[in-house]
Amino acid sequence: MLAVLRGVGGALPARAVTNEDLEARLDTTDEWIRSRTGIGTRHQVDPGTATSDLAVAAGRLALENAGVDTVDVVIVATSTPDHRCPATAPDVAARLGLGTVPAFDIAAVCSGFVYGLVQADALIRAGVGERVLLIGADTFSTLVDPADRANAVIFGDGAGAVVLGAGTDDDLGALGPFTLGSDGTALDLIRVEAGGSRRPGVDPEEPSAWFSMQGRAVFAAAVAAMADACRSVLGSSGWTADDVDHLVAHQANRRILTMVAAAIGVAPERAVLHLDRVGNTSAASIPLALAAHASEMRPGDRVLLTAFGGGTTWGAGALTWPDLDRPAITLV
Repeated sequence: MLAVLRGVGGALPARAVTNEDLEARLDTTDEWIRSRTGIGTRHQVDPGTATSDLAVAAGRLALENAGVDTVDVVIVATSTPDHRCPATAPDVAARLGLGTVPAFDIAAVCSGFVYGLVQADALIRAGVGERVLLIGADTFSTLVDPADRANAVIFGDGAGAVVLGAGTDDDLGALGPFTLGSDGTALDLIRVEAGGSRRPGVDPEEPSAWFSMQGRAVFAAAVAAMADACRSVLGSSGWTADDVDHLVAHQANRRILTMVAAAIGVAPERAVLHLDRVGNTSAASIPLALAAHASEMRPGDRVLLTAFGGGTTWGAGALTWPDLDRPAITLV
C-alpha cells in the first residue's frame, strides 16, 4: 500500500495586499517587484487570525473534496505555529471534529509539504492509518519586518491541504517516488535568529527577531537543489522530462521556476505559476497551487513536485493526477 491523493483544498486570508499597496509605504514599485519576483498580489492575515485558522479552513475543504469526514492522522507542515508549545496540528484536528487521532507538526520551512507527503506515505505503508490529512500552512507576514523592502514584498499567508488514502501504484493519484535532502551548513541563508532555545529572548526592535534571507545565495541554491531532486525522481520513476505534464515547484520566485524547468528540460508552459496571485506562501505553496490549477489537470496527468526551504531543506516527488471534483480555495 502507498499514499494516493483523494482530495485537495486551500485557504487564503481575505485581505489582499497589492504591489500598489506596498508602493505607498516602501521604496519600491510594481515594476520592480514583478520583474524580480513575478508577484502582483499576496494575501496577509489581520491581527487575531492565526496559522491554525487557515489550516482548519483548508483542511475542511480537502475533506469535502475527498468526500470523507474522518481521517486516521493529521499532519501540519508549518514554520509559523500558533504557539512554540504545543504543536498546532492537535488543535486543528480537534476543530475539524476529527477526535483523538494522532496529530503532529513538521518544520521544514518551504519544503515542509513535500516532507509531509513522505511522512504520510510512510505512515500509510506502516499501517498506522489508511487516511491522512496533510496541511501546509504558514503566516510568514508575522515573521517579516513590514519595513524590510527586500522580503516584505515576497511573502503571503495561506494554507493548502490534501487528503491521502491507502492505495496502490496503479491507482490514479498515486504518489512517489520521492527524494529528500538537507544541508545544515547553510542554515544562515534563511532564518529567524531569535526566539529559539539558543536565543530565547525576542525584542521586536532588534533585527534578529525578524526573518532574514540571503537572496542571491538562496536563489542559486534553490535552483540547483530542486533541479537535482527532480532529476532523481525522474530517474526513479522512469519518466522523462517530456512525460511531465505539470511541474509544481515551490512558488518562491518566477525566475526560479523558469530556471528549474529549463534545467530539467520541462517546457516552460508546463511549469505551474501561482505566486503571481498569492506570493510565497512557504509550506502552503504547493498544495495551494494544486488547488488553484486543478481544473487544468486531467486524470492520469503526470505531476512533478519539488521544493526548497530553510535549513536548508529540499525534496521532490511524483504524482499521477486523480479524478477529483474541482477543489476550492476559500477566504478566511
